[in-house]
Amino acid sequence: MGIAQKKIDPEDYILSVLSPDDRLDAALKVAGEAFKKNKLTMKNIDKAVKSVRRKAYGKKGKSSN
Repeated sequence: MGIAQKKIDPEDYILSVLSPDDRLDAALKVAGEAFKKNKLTMKNIDKAVKSVRRKAYGKKGKSSN
């Protein structure tokens, strides 16, 4: 039997070597470019970023007691 070769998608590899924080930053940069010509306000973007970060990291100021 021969050795099976698996093709690796470079985008999957690049994302796998990034830390979760770097992945989030990359996703936000991609989203920023995708909506560059949209009429979103900075307030809308900040609100969306806070929402995503809250989901990713939990609520800010939560004590561990």
